[in-house]
Amino acid sequence: MSTNTATVDKSVLSIRTATINPFHHLWNNNGTWWCHYTEHLPDFTKRRVRLSLHTSDSSIARFLRDSLLFDAAHYEA
Repeated sequence: MSTNTATVDKSVLSIRTATINPFHHLWNNNGTWWCHYTEHLPDFTKRRVRLSLHTSDSSIARFLRDSLLFDAAHYEA
């Protein structure tokens, strides 16, 4: 009897936290805040992720960025 074992390689996020810069991973494009980060994939490639946060308020943008990165870092497929 043979068994097949499937392993799922997961991507790794490249997220740096800098307390000096509270806007790390954020940029303002014509009044709308965006979040960006890099995801390193199992096949040794990378994906640059850019997501609109759909807000012009910087404090809301920081909250949404923190939530987004927390969810992305803890997502398990």
